[in-house]
Amino acid sequence: MNGQIVFDPLLPWPVIAVLAALALLGTGLALWRGLSGWALRFLAGVVLVGALAQPSYQVEDRAALADIVLMLVDETASQMLAERAQVTSDAADTMQARLLARPNTEVRRIPVPDGEGDAGTLLMTALSNALAEEPRGRIAGVVLLSDGRLHDLDRLPDLPAPMHLLLTGRQDDWDRRLIVRNAPAFAILGEEVELTLRIEDDGAAPGDLSTEILISVDGAEANRYTVPIGEDLSLPITLPHGGLNVIEFTVPTAEGELTDRNNKALIQINGVRDRLRVLLVSGEPHAGGRTWRNLLKSDSSVDLVHFTILRPPEKQDGVPVNELSLIAFPTRELFLEKINDFDLIIFDRYKRRGILPAIYLDNVRSYVEQGGALLVAAGPDFASADSLYRSPLAEIMPAEPTARVVDQGYRPAVTDLGLRHPVTSGLQSPEDWGRWLRQVEVLPIKGDVVMSGVDDRPLLVLDRVGEGRVALLASDQAWLWSRGYEGGGPQLELLRRLAHWMMKEPELEEEALWAEPAGQSMRIIRRTLNEFVGPVIITAPDGSTVEVPLTEVSPGRYEAIYDGPEIGLYRLEENALSAVVGLGPAAPREFVQTIASAEALTPAVESLRGGVVRVEDGLPSIRDVRAGRPAAGRGWLGLTPREAYETLDIRQTPLAPAWLVLLLASAMIVGAWLREGRS
Repeated sequence: MNGQIVFDPLLPWPVIAVLAALALLGTGLALWRGLSGWALRFLAGVVLVGALAQPSYQVEDRAALADIVLMLVDETASQMLAERAQVTSDAADTMQARLLARPNTEVRRIPVPDGEGDAGTLLMTALSNALAEEPRGRIAGVVLLSDGRLHDLDRLPDLPAPMHLLLTGRQDDWDRRLIVRNAPAFAILGEEVELTLRIEDDGAAPGDLSTEILISVDGAEANRYTVPIGEDLSLPITLPHGGLNVIEFTVPTAEGELTDRNNKALIQINGVRDRLRVLLVSGEPHAGGRTWRNLLKSDSSVDLVHFTILRPPEKQDGVPVNELSLIAFPTRELFLEKINDFDLIIFDRYKRRGILPAIYLDNVRSYVEQGGALLVAAGPDFASADSLYRSPLAEIMPAEPTARVVDQGYRPAVTDLGLRHPVTSGLQSPEDWGRWLRQVEVLPIKGDVVMSGVDDRPLLVLDRVGEGRVALLASDQAWLWSRGYEGGGPQLELLRRLAHWMMKEPELEEEALWAEPAGQSMRIIRRTLNEFVGPVIITAPDGSTVEVPLTEVSPGRYEAIYDGPEIGLYRLEENALSAVVGLGPAAPREFVQTIASAEALTPAVESLRGGVVRVEDGLPSIRDVRAGRPAAGRGWLGLTPREAYETLDIRQTPLAPAWLVLLLASAMIVGAWLREGRS
């Protein structure tokens, strides 16, 4: 029960103040004039003004509400190290019992798990969410049980009560961790990329000056090196292949180390080519020559060297040699001395005219067998006696000309095999393509026919020769697509894929297995020309294996989604193919710093007059302190009683009933009149 005087004025307070001033002025005037009834007049004014204020005696029937203590228990990954999880759980149970033993107290025990993804420890976020669900007027204090390694201190809410930290971990803990200072996502093949690593010892470390580090690329056998501790290490690396390169760094676990979870780092770098060096040799000027040139020059990643044979040696027109402005074809430099500088050689409607001796063409054959790439865009000359097929290049050609040239309109089509081949799969519908008007008839000898022309005759044939690759396009009419003839077609995309296939880009391999990581999940992709593939065998970082079946999502492409149970390097195998992929961040945030420390939270705790206590030193007792007073001391922590209550009933009794006000005011006014009348 609680009683107090309250006012419920009949008029606004400014109006009452004006009336009170008038009453006081009248009393003063009566006193100045010497009227004997001035005192009664004053009392009458007080009664009337007081009546306008309408005072009442209010009695509340209240029910006391319990104080609330928020206790946040850190259950993130760093709290699972050593014996921290058990120590934290026991300390939370003990503190909860001590808090509940305090009269009129409720405890909200809030577990704080790992943040989504790699967000780390979000203690302040959990505290803000808890405060949003509780009345601030009942919060008597906040208790945090944590190792102090939080990642959202900037979200510290405005607290109405003290906050305390019970620090887990031990003072003699130490940990060795591997730090990746910088690691690019992309690197150019053939060029060194520099990674910066650092190995640090935290906590009560033994003082070692050096340690070993193991470096493995794509899951191969690791190389061992001895490196110093506490210094930045510059590591130059040249990527071995295009596509995804997975580099794993491992520091052996030392005796007494808190954890080895931060002794390993996975770096995934995509290898890309700097520039594609292309040699284009046009046998004679024609409408498609400029199209080839424009297509290749439009790509900023292509370095193009283009020669067109405008004046063959047999041409005799009487023009003096010293008056010719043509550039001599540098056959020796291109086909003997610098042939290996090119990534791709294109012969566009080229025929043997004595410009390139057989020994040079034989060198081209050797260049392909040793890893080069050759594209032949065949014109009518390919079916003649001067055909490139009648040269040493015949050994690497995937198809043989029949000496017949078909001059009629036809619409290029993708073969059944082409639907599965990465060079032609997924191109826009052939029904929308424009027609070509000429095709050289060839008979496939080897390789893959991915496009067909007139009466399903081979149009585009791809083949592997030794370490290199060869493509034969049995028509010189592809330029019609770039000109938009009858709607055109995907010439640019087809050429790009051809070039990348010849450059052995991993995503355009006919038989390929790879995975695209995304956090703790990966998309497994298997490309094949076969009609069936088996399950993928996945080997986890702990050595366990699991079989994952694949589903065909498009012709020749099979996929599956797999969620990795832990962070680390996973090995994938299907038949004779294998791949590696890393899941999770290069350095998990929860294991960047594992030594318990109150450094980050101390300023916030002290600003709220709280305290920091190590759990290993014993749990503190609980005391009540007034608001604004220090809430921590040796062996104790304080809570601020809130004395909150709920009002159940309110009763108001007027101090001056209307009849009493009327009686008193009338009596005093009449009394003043009578007194002044006698005078």
